[in-house]
Amino acid sequence: MNYDTIIVNDQDRHVAITLNRPEALNSISPAMIDDLNAALDGLEDRRQLCALSITGQGRAFCAGADLKAAKARMDGADAGEVNSNFLDGLRRLLLRIEGFPVPVVAAVNGLALAGGLEMVLACDLVVAAASAKLGDAHAKYGLVPGGGSSVRLPRKIGPTRAKQLIFSGDFLPAETLMQWGLVNKVVPDGGLGAAVDELVGTLAQRSPIGLRRMKRMINDGLEQSLPAALRYELSLNALHADSHDRMEGLAAFAEKRKPAFEGH
Repeated sequence: MNYDTIIVNDQDRHVAITLNRPEALNSISPAMIDDLNAALDGLEDRRQLCALSITGQGRAFCAGADLKAAKARMDGADAGEVNSNFLDGLRRLLLRIEGFPVPVVAAVNGLALAGGLEMVLACDLVVAAASAKLGDAHAKYGLVPGGGSSVRLPRKIGPTRAKQLIFSGDFLPAETLMQWGLVNKVVPDGGLGAAVDELVGTLAQRSPIGLRRMKRMINDGLEQSLPAALRYELSLNALHADSHDRMEGLAAFAEKRKPAFEGH
């Protein structure tokens, strides 16, 4: 399928999405939201999928919402309604990325600002180029978050550091945000693709159904009390007990061979 604002590279067990509006720093438009939703359609149910990655074309990962296009859409229209409709679509998309069944990797190649940072926050793992800078940025333009940064960022890096990033609007180096716990790994600029390939290559060797259930354990457990989360973990463990991949993993261990996981 051809898209206007993204490029999709489907490798069966790994699907790579590249935001492809480099002339606009890959800023988010309604068309990009539609394209991303269309690309995700059907992938949630692909049994052997192990990873999804998102990166940007050019010098930015994503500079946030397309403010020029937003202003044009508001001319002669109800500004509040236009803004609300856009944010509703963005919120639904980011919830879909956050809840995507298998690990989602953000490959941050450059600037990740405002809505771009909010997209990074919806991902599970973050690999960034050394020159990449990330920031909330809304405060610089008299805006406030609408895609989840005021909610997800404090959960990722703690409220004190989140307030610093949100109130200032500053862009911080990837290295700093790795120290703060937002970024998993920082690599030389020319090595981002190889680092992501290595990471998703590792994930592709794991059990797809195991990855799905572990992601559910972690994400759902964060919203529960400790006793409830532990009970939930046990319930998914019991559900997993009869899976093909668990049996295959145990057999491969006993036979000293590489397991052949099938995702069920």
